[in-house]
Amino acid sequence: MAIPERMTAIAVAGGKGPASALTPERVKTPECAAGQVLIRVRAAGVNRPDIMQRNGMYPPPPGAPETLGLEAAGEIAVVGAGVKRWRVGDAVCALLGGGGYAEYCAVDARHVLPVPAGLSFVEAAGLPETVFTVFSNVFELGGLKADETLLIHGATSGIGATAIALAKAAGARVIATSRGAAKAEHARALGADIAIDSATQDFVALTKADGGADVVLDMVGGDFAAKNIEALNPGGRMVQIAVLGGPKAEISLVQVMIKRLTLTGSTLRPRDAAEKGRLARAVEETVWPWIASGKVRPTIDKTFPLAEAGKAHAHLEAGSHVGKVVLTV
Repeated sequence: MAIPERMTAIAVAGGKGPASALTPERVKTPECAAGQVLIRVRAAGVNRPDIMQRNGMYPPPPGAPETLGLEAAGEIAVVGAGVKRWRVGDAVCALLGGGGYAEYCAVDARHVLPVPAGLSFVEAAGLPETVFTVFSNVFELGGLKADETLLIHGATSGIGATAIALAKAAGARVIATSRGAAKAEHARALGADIAIDSATQDFVALTKADGGADVVLDMVGGDFAAKNIEALNPGGRMVQIAVLGGPKAEISLVQVMIKRLTLTGSTLRPRDAAEKGRLARAVEETVWPWIASGKVRPTIDKTFPLAEAGKAHAHLEAGSHVGKVVLTV
């Protein structure tokens, strides 16, 4: 596979700005270092952290590309020294530190997974960021088990749709909240056992009436924190992965003690390479068989050509999407 010296990638004009600041430019194609593979990108997932980075609020970790894009799918174009598993031409998807909004990206070979049989590159590109996030938080930190109840906020987002699918595949019950009756219906269609319109309904009362939650996956923060604690059963676990409603919260530590609750959370991008590699293997071992069996299928909301990355960001920011937004390359 001939590798061009230069490629098209998406840059943020001025370093940061609105969605319209995203523009294609010609840049040097990344080199493939030892322990890496170079992927000819066919599709790249669009995520809220990309929007944060575009706004200057989420800088890439040291050594990561400045180009946006935390997940991609395509064919391996170059295999770096020391890499044993992968071959040129393999269809793969990968978790990236950055660089997905481009024709080529270089990535640590440990963070690469095969495209599951029967999935397109578009579907596969929507897997790594959301699946790694949900698996590590809901199952590893949250310890969700079969027959337990997971309460998910922001249930029609890419993360939310993935969390519903994985929780149901694991045999758990799902209570999903989203803003608006239409989104609540979408959450029910995605597999939620109970779908709540948090704009007009009391999710705490409805969750408690259903027997309470054992794990909460929260992307909201703010005043949702105290409500989550109220909705949790004794021994429950609250996992925080974003703070779209604000980073500060007032909670009752007495309730935490009385209920023996665990409050935790994480981010994915800053984790070190070895930890991401470990997580990739755990995801492949547990989640990939669910995909192969048909228990889990990515939910794709809309695709945009790479050159229209700004429109993709605007669509995501509008908040009407259900599932993943993906760029095609």
